[in-house]
Amino acid sequence: MAGQQKTPQTQEELGTLLKVRREKLDNLQNEGKNPFEITKYDVSMHSQDIKDKYDELEGQEVSIAGRMMFKRVMGKASFCNIQDLKGNIQSYVARDDIGEDNYKDFKKYDIGDILGIKGIVFKTKTGEISVHASEVTLLSKSLQVLPEKHHGLTDTDIRYRQRYVDLIMNPDVKDTFIKRSKVISSIRRYLDAGGFMEVETPMLVTNAGGAAARPFDTHFNALDEDLHLRISLELYLKRLIVGGLEKVYEIGRVFRNEGLDTRHNPEFTLMELYQAYTDYHGMMDLTENLYRHVAKEVTGSEILTYGEHTIDLSKPFERITMLDAVKKYAGVDFNEIHSAEEAKKVADEHHIGYEERHSKGDILNLFFEEYVEEHLIQPVFIMDHPVEISPLTKKKPDNPDYVERFEFFINGWEMANAYSELNDPIDQRARFEAQEAALAAGDEEANHTDEDFLNALSIGMPPTGGIGFGIDRMVMIMTNSPAIRDVLLFPTMKSLDK
Repeated sequence: MAGQQKTPQTQEELGTLLKVRREKLDNLQNEGKNPFEITKYDVSMHSQDIKDKYDELEGQEVSIAGRMMFKRVMGKASFCNIQDLKGNIQSYVARDDIGEDNYKDFKKYDIGDILGIKGIVFKTKTGEISVHASEVTLLSKSLQVLPEKHHGLTDTDIRYRQRYVDLIMNPDVKDTFIKRSKVISSIRRYLDAGGFMEVETPMLVTNAGGAAARPFDTHFNALDEDLHLRISLELYLKRLIVGGLEKVYEIGRVFRNEGLDTRHNPEFTLMELYQAYTDYHGMMDLTENLYRHVAKEVTGSEILTYGEHTIDLSKPFERITMLDAVKKYAGVDFNEIHSAEEAKKVADEHHIGYEERHSKGDILNLFFEEYVEEHLIQPVFIMDHPVEISPLTKKKPDNPDYVERFEFFINGWEMANAYSELNDPIDQRARFEAQEAALAAGDEEANHTDEDFLNALSIGMPPTGGIGFGIDRMVMIMTNSPAIRDVLLFPTMKSLDK
């Protein structure tokens, strides 16, 4: 009797198994049965579809294809388990049904081989829905040994580096990435139904602006010009608002030359949208409705479990200013602080580190990061940021030290960032000049002046609301995934050559 393979314990055992598999392939090729010469196989059903529709499929012929994950040989008949996109299903393979020569070949097939099976749908005596094989075709020979099924693939480094094996061995991983695809499709459906137009903008840019981050630099040989990978989608999308496209969005990769941790990867998926004739309050309403829509479509509920927390998207999301949040959680009222010197004194008293160039607004933000973020578990909009940290945002008419901006938080994480977009070209130039000064003072994440963007604003941009969503973090919340690498098919990894 042959069942699930054992994982080789030593390199010598592994080498022997790999040699045997290669010899099996050589024998098949010598017999004119090279599986790699097969170009197609007609699949009529997937495993879960057969199980779901058993009553109408019982006694009907189907053809399935997938990876053999288990085999038990019992003389003239055998059972095997085939894993495909939607799950797995058992097949009963008998010598008298597929022929003696074919059965002899089947007995030599290895765990991991990809098979096509045609046969009749039935239930075994134990009630398991199965396919009674009439034909078995070897579609691809596996020359490598899979991890042992019952222990799975648990080494996270190997899982991330060899995602293809991870997807084979861990059904939950496949489910996560199926849900990721559904999240993005759901976002598109919601926005398309709301009259938004999906667009594409450059990834290689001369000026990497729109966010506070260090870019990756490269050189374009044909023009002998230095370029950057984009860190944001913002400035090009706003140009389109100037051009009269009133509702636009883009879902795409952006690149930031930063560190790696459970919430950060140097390349990640960002969704930004811009809508003319609305403001940041309109963006709050859109965010709240979009999150509920996606959660319901992807998970079936507006109540999500993330780690030890229950995230309730069904209730109206809290809205609180950054000033009030810092006052609530740090006990410091920045309305009573009137200068950078006073702010630095309070920071010293609370052991908050800062740089000499930092202003009152910068230090307010440092207090927010230190005292507030960890408490923002349920959905909440943090509103009205200091102007110093918001170079592309409209000032509040009644308090120009602050801007019409919000950050959306869940589980202590920033999930989205939104503005009433600055459309005053004179004010925007002054903000860019302040950013250039910060850059000169050592802030590597400050923006450069973008003259073409200023020219676009001079043409005239209507009042506009804009927002950027971190798609990866959204997927983490929707799938209860502990790290961003768990929702990236191929996360950035240190080279094994280093």
